[in-house]
Parts: sequence; structure tokens; C-alpha cells
Amino acid sequence: MGRDAAGSGEPLTSLHASEGVPTVARGHADGRCPAGARPEPADGAGPEHPDGAAPGTFRPARGRAARGSAGQPAAAQHRAGRGRVHAHQAPAQQQATEPAAPGTAGGDRARGGPGEAGPEGQGPGHGAAHATGVRRRAGPPGDRRQGAAGAAPRRGRRRCRRRGGRTGSGRARRRGHRPGRAGRAGPAGCAGGRPQVTTRRGRGPAPPPPGRKGNSRGRPPGGQGPARATGGAGRSGGGVRGGTPRRTPRADGTKPQRPAATPRRGGKGTGARRPAKASAPPRPRSRVPMRRRDPIKRLNVGLLLIAFVLSLFAGRLVQLQGIESQQYAQQAIRQRLVKIDLPATRGEITDAQGTKLAMTVEAQAIFADPVMVRPGERQRIVEALAPMLGLDPAKVLKAISTPDSRFEYIVHGVKPDQARMVRALGFEGIGTLPEYRRVYPAESLAANVIGFVNRDGEGGGGLEHGMDRVLAGRDGWQRVEISRDGQHIPMGEDQSSKPVPGQGLRLALLSDLQYKAQQAITNQVRATKALSGSVIVMDPRTGHILAMAMAPGFDPNDYGRSSPAARSNPAVEEAFEPGSTNKVITAAAVMEKAGVTAETPFTVPDHIYRQGRKFQDSHTHRTERLTFGGILAQSSNVGTILASEKINPETLYQFMRAFGFGEPTGVKLPGETMGILHPPAKWSATDRYPIAFGQTVSVNALQMASVYATIANGGVRVAPTLVTGTTDEKGRLTPAPEPAKRRVISTQTAKEITRMLEGVTTTEGTAPAAQIPGYRVAGKTGTAERPNPRCHCYRGGGYTASFAGFAPADDPQLVVQVVLQAPKGRYYGGEVAAPVFKDVMSFALQTRKVPPTGSGSPKIQIYARG
Repeated sequence: MGRDAAGSGEPLTSLHASEGVPTVARGHADGRCPAGARPEPADGAGPEHPDGAAPGTFRPARGRAARGSAGQPAAAQHRAGRGRVHAHQAPAQQQATEPAAPGTAGGDRARGGPGEAGPEGQGPGHGAAHATGVRRRAGPPGDRRQGAAGAAPRRGRRRCRRRGGRTGSGRARRRGHRPGRAGRAGPAGCAGGRPQVTTRRGRGPAPPPPGRKGNSRGRPPGGQGPARATGGAGRSGGGVRGGTPRRTPRADGTKPQRPAATPRRGGKGTGARRPAKASAPPRPRSRVPMRRRDPIKRLNVGLLLIAFVLSLFAGRLVQLQGIESQQYAQQAIRQRLVKIDLPATRGEITDAQGTKLAMTVEAQAIFADPVMVRPGERQRIVEALAPMLGLDPAKVLKAISTPDSRFEYIVHGVKPDQARMVRALGFEGIGTLPEYRRVYPAESLAANVIGFVNRDGEGGGGLEHGMDRVLAGRDGWQRVEISRDGQHIPMGEDQSSKPVPGQGLRLALLSDLQYKAQQAITNQVRATKALSGSVIVMDPRTGHILAMAMAPGFDPNDYGRSSPAARSNPAVEEAFEPGSTNKVITAAAVMEKAGVTAETPFTVPDHIYRQGRKFQDSHTHRTERLTFGGILAQSSNVGTILASEKINPETLYQFMRAFGFGEPTGVKLPGETMGILHPPAKWSATDRYPIAFGQTVSVNALQMASVYATIANGGVRVAPTLVTGTTDEKGRLTPAPEPAKRRVISTQTAKEITRMLEGVTTTEGTAPAAQIPGYRVAGKTGTAERPNPRCHCYRGGGYTASFAGFAPADDPQLVVQVVLQAPKGRYYGGEVAAPVFKDVMSFALQTRKVPPTGSGSPKIQIYARG
């Protein structure tokens, strides 16, 4: 029910359409009038009002009959209810039931019709009726919710608002009536000016609030005077929320007329209305109380949402702990596990007498943990470590920036003092590990043979590279768990594989002889300004290489300061045309296959033509009658061509192959060249002639030394040997297999060639500078043109000067091969290479304690008789 109809303290009046009898909604809980005022029965037999008001006949409306009477408006039917009316209110109510004349102002808010202005002093809406004949509720002189004294019970107003909003009932609003407008009657006062007592249903009269007189909205006591405007334009009555001043009753009991009201826009009623203020905004509609739904449903929905979220967590938990648990566990292990290499101890390299030429000592490795290295510190680390350790900055930056890695080596083999400097820098993510470093106590001695180990612990040249698998051994590893800050977790997983130490190498080199040979060739290279030079000392009986010296050399302890050419080994890496030193192979072939001897005569001019090509000796001379021994002693190119014509090219080729041309020597030195020796099928028409005296074919110095070692060994070739065995970590020697041996020429032929080679070192030969007092020396000089790579010709390429010989000639024990590349000034082998041979051979004979030869050199017939 609405506020006015249900316990609001405001009696509502309505007119029964069929009987014309006004009905008043009850204003009190017990239906009785206060102060003895009693309503009359419906038949008019009741007593008059004590105040002398005109008697009237009233019929109390009860139950739904009053609200559901025909002809009554919906608002009136809604507000009408059980109750009685006071006798003193009958005249006013009866008067209000008369039809109202159409007016120009006002209007029924419930029906939308225009209204008529009330009596003087009354506001619009008082006494106005609907077009249907149903009156509006009468407004008292005071507030519509107040008694005669103008005091409104506070509790009653709040109860009214709760039940029906500001005015009217909730049902009336739902039917289209707007509250506070038409279809609402103010409370009627009692006779004699006694204030009307507003009742609350079941609670009795509501006393006015203590300490307050008159209107609660700031009106004067007794309801006199104008009311405070609240901005509610067009409201019926002079209530608290109306915008109309309070109307003061006249002395005769009549109410003052209201001023004519401006008709509402679109209004259809006839009642007068107070004009609305133009400046006042329309009153907002009252909020309809929100009806809360069943809390059980909300609780169920909330529980379902919580259960759904928990199910998601439970599903993810099952996925992590059950379905994919092994995968995540393995990923976690991989993140914690770090594999650390345990380098094996590299084997030592010693000479034939056990002198250490290369050894391993303790060192430090610098590593990085890229996860712990902050990106902002990377450039500082590179700038600090690269120059200190002599590293490429790009390599250092790559190591410390490796993604998804916890361990990266930066450099190996750092000296302990350098490692301490790195640790002192205090870079986070940079650490050191103990390992081993390669050192070379003899420094540059035999450096080109031994080679070096680079910073990664791998062989970078020489035997260190060629025999790296034997020397390095097999590295071990250790897999440990590392915490986030890089510390080893003691009780974590720990797997390891022990390293296997490398084997040592025992070389055939003799340190003292190596030193002498290296000193001699270095001095001669400097003296002649040659590009390079090499000296090889061999034992022809065993094939052992006793010395292999090169110039220029380098220090393997600081190999970074040397050039690649200085770190190379020209004795095996550089191929050259042997020149006249190759004539001994042609001599062996013609002596073995053509029956030529040392005394066989040949007529030798200084030049000849073959296939339209001119071939000549190194110097001009008249045509001479020379023996084959004389041809070899004087190193005549023309005489050698004449002798080689006694055999076919295939025979010459086979002898060259038998002496070791065109195949590796087997010393396991990296970068060895096999030389150039094409088969006869690829020879041109003129190739056989220069090949006979050592051109159009190329060899390395060790191959040429092996040829003379074969002749010195009586025609048996023994493969050159540099490594004589291996040693274990305790120093026990395991000898190397015996070198391969094969007979190339007969002993007799070897002796004849030896005797002819002795003539080379005589005063009538080309190398008298190779003579050693007390020893018979056999050898051969060589002077060959170097090809010029710029023009692919010999012009401007320089010369290769060489000398190969052995001593003592009667019992050969040592072979020495000397080669100088592109010497400046003098370039003949007998002039620049023979002196080096003499110097090295003399020292070797003394070191080896070879006794002097007891007999003198045989006489070699140079010129043929007749």
C-alpha cells in the first residue's frame, strides 16, 4: 500500500460513485476519532459533531468495497480503506464532492486533466475533482502530513516513505499515477481546532518529536506563515515538500482561495493548479526499492565459481606433478648441472737423451658464467680481459654472452700470476679453474719441429699438432650441480670420468747438434739475406733425424709474436726444384740400367738443343771430353742430358719413385709436401731432359736428404724417423716400430756414386768448401732456378742453393742437407750452402765421436783420355 493509505497518519477521502457518499480512509489504528469525536452511522442517525459542524450522513468504506466501487479513480480506489470519518469533516468533504468548474490552471496529476483554483488562501489542487466526479483528497490548513498544530510525527513520515514513496501508493505509481500530485488528500483536523492525532497502525498516537514546535521543515509554530520552498513545483497542499506557502485559515473557518494555476501542458483535467516555477527543475522520480534476490542462489553461484577456479589450479597441479613431471624435473636438472672438462696431462716431448723440449705445468683456465654476467658489465669485462690475456675482444664477448649457458671457457693455460690478476678484478660471473699449461724449456730450440700448443690446449704446429692425439690423451669430465650464485652444491649430483694422461714422445734429435745446426743456418740466412734456410742431419743407417733446424725460428712460449712463416717448417713444407743434387738419381739409373760407369766418356758442349729447346750449362765453356764421373763432379747439365738419353723416361721415373720422390716421408709433421713428380704419360716432349738434371720436378729438403742417406747406406733406403718411441706417465719407453727399408740400387752402384761424389769436394769439383780435414767427404751441390709465381716463369724468381753430402765417405755415418732459398748476391750451392755443411758436419762428427778417416780420397778421372 502507499504511504497515505497504510499507517501514514493521513486520512484519505473518496466518494462512492453509486451513492454519492464520501468515504474517509481510516486515520487511526482503532478507527475512533480522538477527543470524543465519533463518526455517524451510514443512515444518518449518529450524533452531531461536538463543535457544531453541519451534520452529514456518512458511510464508512470497509475492505475492498470502498476501493473497488464503480466510478472511482484508481488512486482513490487504492487509497480508500477501512475507517471512519469525523462528523466535523463532512461539510468540507461533501462540498469537495461537487463537480468543479473547468479552470485555466492546475490539473489532475493522476488523470492529467486541468483543475480549478480553490477558495482564497488555498493552493491549487484543494477541492479539485476529476472529471469523473471523484474528489481529490482535501488538504488541511497545515502540512498534508500534519495535524492542526502543524506538527508531523517523524516516525509516521518515514513509515509512509517506506511503504509508498513520497506520496500515493506503490500500486498507484505502477498504474501510471505520479506521487504527490492528484488523487491525494491531506489529513483533516478535528472540531474546535483540536489537532488531529496521526496514528500508526497498531502503535497508537505518535507524539511530536521532543524539542520541536510547528513544522519540521522550518515553518512557524501552529502551521502559520509561509512554508519553506523546496523546489517542488505544482505539488498539492502546502506540505513540507510543496513549493507553495502555507495557507492561514480565515476567521469564519473557510479556506483562502488559491491563485489560478497555469494549465499543464497536455493536461485534460479541470482542476486548478499552481503555476510551476520556470527556474525549478522537474522533480526526479522516486527510486524504486531494489528487491534482493534469493541469497541461496547467490551463494550457490559463488561456490560454483570458486569450485571452477580451484579445478583449474588442480588441473594445472596434476599436469605439473603428474603428466609432465619428468620433463620439468629434467629441465631443472639441466639448469643446475654443469659439465666441467678435466683436461688430461699432456705428454712430454724429449730429445734422444731425455732432455725435455716440451712439458706440462700447472696453470689456470679463465671461464665465464654468462647467466651471472650482467649485460651492463660485459663491455667492461671485454676491455679488461682482452688486452690482459692477449685475446680477441670479439671472442671474449661471445663467451660471456652465450645464452642459456652456465659455463664457457674464455682461455686456457693462463699463468698463475695472470689468473690472480683476473680474480682481483672481481667481475661477477668470471672465475678460474686449475689446469695445465704447456711450456718449452729450450725456448726456440727445435721450435719448428716441436710446434706449439694454442690457448685452447690444442696443438698448433709441428709435432704438437701432428701427434696431438698421442700427446693430449683423453680429457675427463665432471658433472656437478651449481647454485644460482655459481657455488658447487656439495650434496648434489656429482658424476665424473677421470682423464687419461697423454703419452710422451721420444725424438731422435740431439739437442746439442740441433743447437749447432740451428745456429749455423741462422747465421747464413742472415749473411746471405735469404728468405729461409734449413739444415737436416740424418743417420743413414737408422734413418734417424738427428737435427732439423730452420731459420728464421720462433719461441713457442710466446708464439703470438711470431709470423706464420716463422712458425712453419720449410724442411718439409716447402717444395723446391733440387737442381744438380738430383743428378745422383739419374746417375744411379743409367749405371744400373744402361751400364754406364764413372769412366764412360761423353763429349759435352756448353749447350745443346732438344725438341727445339735450348739447354745449357751454368757457365759457358768449350766442348769438352768428360767422363761420367767428371760430368757429375763438374755438375754439367748438358752431360747429364746426354747420359739420361741412354734410358727411357719410364726408367728414370721409377728410380725417382724408388728414392722417395712424390711420396710423404712418414715423419708425421703437419703440412708436409710430397713434391711434384708427374708420371711419364704426363710429361711433355722436353720434360725428360730438365728432369734429368733436377728441374721440372720438386721435392722437400727431407726427401732430398733421404736420397743421399740411401746412397750412403749402400743403396738401402731407410725411411726417415723423427719419433723413436713413446713414454708413459712414469717415463717408461715404448720404442717405435722399425722404419721401412728397401733397396733402391746395388751396393756396387752406391759405392761408385760415392766415389764420384767425393770428386765434387775436390779442388776440381764445385764444392771444395765442403772439405773437412781428416775426413773424406762426399756430396753434391745444387743450384736451381726458383719459379716466379707472378709470371709463372723462372725469370726474376731467384735461386735455390743447396748442398747434400755425407761423411766419412768410406764409412758414412752422418748425412747433412743444407738448403737456402733465394740468397742475395752469391747463390751457387758450393759457395753459400757448402760452408754450412762443413760447419755442421764437423761438429756432428766430433759430437758423435766419429774417428777420422785413415785413408785419403781416391783420384777421380774428370776428363776422358783421347
